[in-house]
Amino acid sequence: MDWAIIYRAFGVLFHFWPVWLPILLVYLSIVTWLSYKRREWINAQEKVLLEIKIPPDIVKSPLSMEIFLQALHQPFAGNLTEVYFKGRVRIWFSLELVSEGGRVHFYIWTFASARKQVETQLYSVFPDVEIHEVPDYALAIHHDPTKYKFGKFSHIVLTKADAYPIKTYIDYGLDKDPDEEYKNDPIAPVIEFLGSLKPGEHAWIQILLQGHTKEGLNYGRIITKPDWKVAANAEIKKILKEAKFQGEPGKDAPAPKPIALSEGQKDTIKAIERSIDKNAFDSMIRVAYFAEEAVYNAANIGGILGAFKQFGSGNLNGFKPSSFIFEYPWQDFAGIRKTKSEKQMLEAYKRRGIFNEPFDNFHDDKPYILTTEEVATLFHFPSVEAVATPTLTRIPSKKAQAPANLPV
Repeated sequence: MDWAIIYRAFGVLFHFWPVWLPILLVYLSIVTWLSYKRREWINAQEKVLLEIKIPPDIVKSPLSMEIFLQALHQPFAGNLTEVYFKGRVRIWFSLELVSEGGRVHFYIWTFASARKQVETQLYSVFPDVEIHEVPDYALAIHHDPTKYKFGKFSHIVLTKADAYPIKTYIDYGLDKDPDEEYKNDPIAPVIEFLGSLKPGEHAWIQILLQGHTKEGLNYGRIITKPDWKVAANAEIKKILKEAKFQGEPGKDAPAPKPIALSEGQKDTIKAIERSIDKNAFDSMIRVAYFAEEAVYNAANIGGILGAFKQFGSGNLNGFKPSSFIFEYPWQDFAGIRKTKSEKQMLEAYKRRGIFNEPFDNFHDDKPYILTTEEVATLFHFPSVEAVATPTLTRIPSKKAQAPANLPV
């Protein structure tokens, strides 16, 4: 290491401090102000938890859920005044699959200001469902080791770059009409696992969504963050470049031979191009398993983490648990750091936090891209033919319309 060069560099840096120090202080002031105002704005917003009860004979494909999800794609943050002086941020949503002792529930968490839009859009696509505002189940749980054994709190992240989509309902053929197709629903293993839990066991799945867009000054960014489609198109070009020629040109080597794309490469490009045409969300999946000591089953940790395997594909993308773990005893003396992490994750779950302070990029896990097609695959209402789990909360019977000739 040449210390002389380092000394000269520090000397130049010190010499020009009247230039860079004011810029740095202004930048830090803006960041601190935005952090404060955003927390203030978020805390001031009323939030609601809506439970969706589905009829026993629902037969709509995940395409119907994808249509509904278009309404949740709200990338607008506000004008410059709202962003920098009021701290307004893009609203976000949480789609949740929850098992409380084997009773399976569908929930949507949202800002109260967006409730009417959520209900209207949901009823327009699924007119037979029932929507009820319910108390937040997560707020009733406290980190009490004397009552619960906390097995797993984890983020579920992608195995590849955002450009590669997961295996979706279209790949499973669920965009087709025949009822027989619904028996191959990839959400079935998830619901079956949730329904298999015993009283005293809890399993939570949370899918956090925020409308994705190119981010500039209106989003509190001095340096623009490009739209994800830029990286997706670059990935397509990379695949084409890798497949264009066989062999490396050299001085004495023969000229590389052109080759055609493999079937796998064709399928990958086709899937990426289909994703580019969809609206996209900044997303994060969070899971939790905990239970009372008497019924705690460590095997269910693998069950909730493995519930996402059917959405993966070798040519495309997949899911894996976050790598935030303590591998050795000396990394976490007496489980102090593990306990702290569990408390933080529980608090993040309750607040549905990942996009903004204080839980932005929590545990160094950054939100990733999921399109409306991918989210509809992960969260939709299964038919009774696809999922016969008796503990899935459904409406006891279908509601019939009143006769038209009733006296007024």
